[in-house]
Amino acid sequence: MNISLPEPLKSFVDSQVADGSYSSSSEYMRELLRKEQDRVRLRELLLEGAASPLSDNVWDAEHFEKLRKRLRERK
Repeated sequence: MNISLPEPLKSFVDSQVADGSYSSSSEYMRELLRKEQDRVRLRELLLEGAASPLSDNVWDAEHFEKLRKRLRERK
């Protein structure tokens, strides 16, 4: 696959490689694509979670106070 970039973007990629962060422009582009894949997957999971029905679990102040009490008792 070949990718054409405008000169300002090409210069930026070249500077990232020259700084020693990446061994080649291909490595830099692969890393960007992996990060974008992760971002898209995280967004999908967040949207899936937001669309899911609410749980019957009650996560209120009382619930967290019970957890704190259990932790204190373990010490």
